[in-house]
Amino acid sequence: QMHVVHFDAERFADASAAQKHPGGLAVLGVLLEVGDDPHPAYDNILRHLGSIRYAGQTVAIPSFSIQDLLPTHLDRYYRYNGSLTTPPCFQSVLWTLFPQPVRISRAQVGPALEGAPPGLANTPPSAPLFPFQLEQLQGSLYSTEEAELEEPQLLVDNFRAPQELNQRLVLSSFARGEQRGGKGEVIAIIFGAVAGCVGLFLAVHFGAKRIR
Repeated sequence: QMHVVHFDAERFADASAAQKHPGGLAVLGVLLEVGDDPHPAYDNILRHLGSIRYAGQTVAIPSFSIQDLLPTHLDRYYRYNGSLTTPPCFQSVLWTLFPQPVRISRAQVGPALEGAPPGLANTPPSAPLFPFQLEQLQGSLYSTEEAELEEPQLLVDNFRAPQELNQRLVLSSFARGEQRGGKGEVIAIIFGAVAGCVGLFLAVHFGAKRIR
């Protein structure tokens, strides 16, 4: 899952300040699926992950359209007032989750067939991160700074404890059980209905002629 975090820059200096206030953050949640074809827009992020392996590291990413990372049907979403996914789990996030997933390729997720370094979990901290591999993050991100190379601590087991539901009301932009058909399906339904009407008309017409 990918999160796109927003805050009101006119009200808050940064996201850290915004997260302490109700409604301070608005987050878009995008589900990712693994397919055969790569998603070029995600390479804008994945190619830079090797530059932020240690705590405190930053990297400048050239600008690109965030919308390219999102699903096609932006009119279908769930929305609720929730919390941060990390401690201290402030109840300050307006969540928008899209049920339509975005597909990225196997090469973008897991080790490629050629060129991927073996033994990711045992890769030394000084080794370069093979580009475009999300799975490598499990053994290549550290919660300590780069200067602490003697005993670097892997960034693992950083999940949060289960949170209270707080009687949250989850809203959806579409009716429950509603199915969205593609353009091809809609056209097929229209032609099917027209053909059915024509067939019924012809049956009644020839039936009336026989009676006469």
